[in-house]
Amino acid sequence: MRRPVVGLFFGLLGVLGVLLHRDYGLPWDEQLDRLNGIISLKYVALQLAPELARREPNFALIPDMRDNQDTDHGVIFQLPVLLLERVAGAHDSRDVYFLRHLLTFFTVLGGIYVFYRLAAQRFRSWGLGLLGAALFVLSPRLFAEAFYNYKDLVFLAFFTGGIYTLTQLIRQPSWRTTLLHAGATGAAIDVRTMGVLLLGLTFCFVGLELVYRPILRQRFVPLAILYLAVTVAVVVLGWPYLWENPGGHFLEAFQSFSRYRSDMTVQYWGEQVSVQELPWHYAPVWLLITTPVAYSLLFLTGLITLARDVLRRPAAWLRTRTGRQDLLYAAWFLGPLVAVVGLQSVIYDGWRHLYFIYPAFLLLASRGILAAWSYWRNHRLGICRSLAAGLLVFLGGGMLHAAFRIVQDHPYQNVYFSVLPGAVAERLFERDYWGLSGRQGLEWILAHDASPRVSVATDARTGLVLHNNRLLLSPTERARLVFTSPAQARYFLSVYRWHPEPYPSSIGREVYCIRAGGVKILSVFQR
Repeated sequence: MRRPVVGLFFGLLGVLGVLLHRDYGLPWDEQLDRLNGIISLKYVALQLAPELARREPNFALIPDMRDNQDTDHGVIFQLPVLLLERVAGAHDSRDVYFLRHLLTFFTVLGGIYVFYRLAAQRFRSWGLGLLGAALFVLSPRLFAEAFYNYKDLVFLAFFTGGIYTLTQLIRQPSWRTTLLHAGATGAAIDVRTMGVLLLGLTFCFVGLELVYRPILRQRFVPLAILYLAVTVAVVVLGWPYLWENPGGHFLEAFQSFSRYRSDMTVQYWGEQVSVQELPWHYAPVWLLITTPVAYSLLFLTGLITLARDVLRRPAAWLRTRTGRQDLLYAAWFLGPLVAVVGLQSVIYDGWRHLYFIYPAFLLLASRGILAAWSYWRNHRLGICRSLAAGLLVFLGGGMLHAAFRIVQDHPYQNVYFSVLPGAVAERLFERDYWGLSGRQGLEWILAHDASPRVSVATDARTGLVLHNNRLLLSPTERARLVFTSPAQARYFLSVYRWHPEPYPSSIGREVYCIRAGGVKILSVFQR
């Protein structure tokens, strides 16, 4: 029963990815991050086959590594994708980015499968594991971003893989599990330097295991040395920027995040706030207002039952493998969140930099589901049984509503808000900060204006929205577009980033708009 059901679930998700991957626009940084990969690929080619590299038609147009502005981003995901572009024969920008979206989705799908394995392992139930995977899929914002968020969602997938291999190492320490975990750790670090958290979690929880399983101590030193050596080797090998100066360049990349000095602002509670001055509650608020309410309630239930078990008999709880595993998942969720709040780290665009803690959130929510189910089964009467039944019914309703919103808002599930009406959300918070709706805006303009040349403008700071999404148009339609200043353009397009207020009538007459969940995310004005 398990294999066909699980196979059908993930098989259908794969088919869904194939059907939907061409529907999304091009996000803010994707073109720049692809360029980062191309620069690294040029560097690798020059090291391995310099004569062959120089024969490439566009070799002279590709910047050198020393001129790269994004060296603090690893390319272990970007490089294989670039090679697959070649294999698939994707040359036109439209084909290139659609292929990238498909590959991003399947990478995230792999992460969801690993999450299923984690949940099934923890709760000793493949059914509950599959329910946890369904909660992940029916999280509207993450559903959309699984197609194009090659930074945060791909990192989530790699980090989840690192946690899974860590649980395997803890269960059965061996050369094999150590090598697997070292590879997963190094790969996660190469996606985003925040992956170093896996190093800390590994030594903390392997150390905790040694306290309760002293028989493993004699194996610890050689396995620890192997783990560190292989992790470092994977990090350096998968990140060409580190080749010339591994320690210095990695430290520079790691510190670049703590020294983030952009003067960018974000819309938060109705005000434009500098990313350098965000309040402590920025990330927790964004997590709550963009996660289905039912999931949050079950997470809170799971957290309460976990705290109860810890406080009731802490020593006995820690002696159990299940207790130590729950502690790992709690640390996975709370550690990064507390660190961001406590250190006042610079984040922006909601809580996307912390998406990698969402699987831990859902594991704790799954604990809440199990607790509610147990209360309902074991109490025939009373308020506890009624509350448990209410929670389970609310969860079912929440999942159905999330599925409805995914269908209704497609392909703009990225502006899903769980508790706020659209008119309130668009006034208080960021909307389409990825700029994806620019694609549909350009397509509408070209479909409704038969002129051979169509002039379009946008706000000065959001010009990338036009330039990026132009790449997803057919070559014929691309050639018709002329990007110019607002004073000279026939059409003005806005995604309302850094301009949340309505535009004056002098900008032109609004002829088209896009709303998702009641939130206006794009307007086209004709001048």
